[in-house]
Amino acid sequence: MGRAAKLSAIARSRRRVAPLRLRLVAVVLGKVGEGGLAELAAVAFAALRHLDDALRQNLAGTAFEGMMVKDGIDSTSVEGASNLPYAIPNLGVELHSPKMGVPVQWWRSVGSTHTAFSTETFLDELAAAAGKDPVQLRRALLAKAPRHRRVLEMAATEGDWTTPLVSARVGDRRGRGIAVHESFNTVVAQVAEVTVKKDGTWRVDRVMCAVDCGVAVNPDIVRAQMESGIAFGRGAAMYGAITLKDGAVEQSNFHDYMPLRLTEMPRIGVYIARSDDKPTGVGEPSTPVIAPAVANALAAATGKRIRSLPIRL
Repeated sequence: MGRAAKLSAIARSRRRVAPLRLRLVAVVLGKVGEGGLAELAAVAFAALRHLDDALRQNLAGTAFEGMMVKDGIDSTSVEGASNLPYAIPNLGVELHSPKMGVPVQWWRSVGSTHTAFSTETFLDELAAAAGKDPVQLRRALLAKAPRHRRVLEMAATEGDWTTPLVSARVGDRRGRGIAVHESFNTVVAQVAEVTVKKDGTWRVDRVMCAVDCGVAVNPDIVRAQMESGIAFGRGAAMYGAITLKDGAVEQSNFHDYMPLRLTEMPRIGVYIARSDDKPTGVGEPSTPVIAPAVANALAAATGKRIRSLPIRL
């Protein structure tokens, strides 16, 4: 039997404005032979109830439904999951779009806001189940995706992936996480470093970001957009919940729908891959990568998997 995997996404309606429940099931069989990875011992298996109440959009019932929903499928709901770059030969993606009283539409990076989080946190869980390093497992599965593999390796190198982290204070726990994702024909990989204090509070200390956007027409703008997208996604991953009570949104302004503050901004490094390919988008592709990178870092620090947004430890 060759390597096989099944990815199933099942949405269920909840009271949150952005209701989504994903169940991801993956089975990896056989060998993953590159990057010094040994043969998987028979089955690297994880069956997860994943992403309860994760952020997503749903075009059903909106003005966009007639022109963008085809045969009952809103393609923007599954983009980033239906076109995974990993060498998993058997892949199924199922979409269930519940009818909701509150229309929920796009967010910065559209469908990738939720699919990058679900797939990249799940890849880390697969790596743990198989006893593999998250970077090396991705590297092996990206053998036929050179752009993804390139930024993965760049981010891992610049993020000092193989260097142990040291806690500055007794009782603090530190962790690194990585994620890679393509949106708008641009591939971004990020390594996030986090510190979790004894009282359970946490912060993101550093983010190393690698991007392949074809020819970088204006590198300064590319860097600015990567930094902006990281800040936007980082704030949403920590604070971005909209809730309803008695038919009304509970949040009213930035005191209870918090943006990222200056004091919470991590140190960011942006590394642009040299390329002769045509330029691709840079306004949104760094946003969906930061949440799974941070979630994977928190899991490395605490041993607790993050399966919902906003992140709650």
